[in-house]
Amino acid sequence: MRLIARLLILSLPLFSLSSQAATVIDLYQVREPVASQQPEERDAALGRALQTLVLRLTGDSEALKRPALAELRQDPQQIISRYGYEEDRLLVDFDPVSTDRSLRQAGLSLWGANRPAILAWWLNDASDVSGLVGDGQSSATPLRQAAQHRGLPLRLPIGDLNEQLLATAENLGANEPEALRDASERYAADALLAVRAREANGQWQAQWRLWLDDARLQGKAQGADQAALADAVLLGVSERLAPRYVVAPGAATSLTLEVQGTDLARYAELQRMLEPLAAQLLKVEGDRLIYRIKASAEQLRAQLALLHLQEVTDAPPPVDASQSPQLATGEPAPQVLRRDDVLRFRW
Repeated sequence: MRLIARLLILSLPLFSLSSQAATVIDLYQVREPVASQQPEERDAALGRALQTLVLRLTGDSEALKRPALAELRQDPQQIISRYGYEEDRLLVDFDPVSTDRSLRQAGLSLWGANRPAILAWWLNDASDVSGLVGDGQSSATPLRQAAQHRGLPLRLPIGDLNEQLLATAENLGANEPEALRDASERYAADALLAVRAREANGQWQAQWRLWLDDARLQGKAQGADQAALADAVLLGVSERLAPRYVVAPGAATSLTLEVQGTDLARYAELQRMLEPLAAQLLKVEGDRLIYRIKASAEQLRAQLALLHLQEVTDAPPPVDASQSPQLATGEPAPQVLRRDDVLRFRW
């Protein structure tokens, strides 16, 4: 109660966040195509849905093959809250709590629901459809479906005349997206994705590049149609992004995080961001929060970058946590937090 009261005090005045990270609200919902509603087809689709979800949460295509998940592979329904048919797809809702618990017990680390918002400049080149894919166009539908399938927050430009003229093969294929930066600012995204998709002999192929902070990622993909290509591109993006936010088992260490300039809205956003890291709030002091976290320093910095927190690099005196409340386990908070284990950020 003391922590809650102090958080309410520091929340005034309450104002909205300016961060651009997006929360994937349907992260645990999966749609898989089905040819019929026969039990065999349903069971196969449930297995594919489990594979899709585990890949979303871990970024590891081999994760589901772990021996510790053998029982879950055989019976995915033990972590499914409900499923039903939606036209030619099976819609599966997984229970977040039991899913996370099962995967963590298998030694897997997870990528949480707060993920970088991606602005996609997608250029199609085909005989029947060419040009930039705009937000309101029918060609945007397979991109949005693929983004949901792969658990990525995707945004598209409106595709007006100026943007159509800007989205040339040369600009989208450049090593640096200088020509796209100014036009991208109004969409408030964390990452910029440039895709050049071409149809040849009934097959779609694409080259993609993604820029996120100091990261420069790229890849190639192909598919039988635009939907398959979109899914292949965003699968590649997801697999390349995940290592920034998912730390390998055994690589995590015990860290202390200080965050300055917090109000109630920022506290709520920070809690959602830190949830996959099993963060424990040790102390509230004015607008400063102190957490204990099990993570790697690189993973923690990547997560906090999504909230546009700035790291404080000067070295203050050691943090005295002697007045911190007892943890839920009954373990007292440490008296002095080691400086080499402390990361400090501010809004």
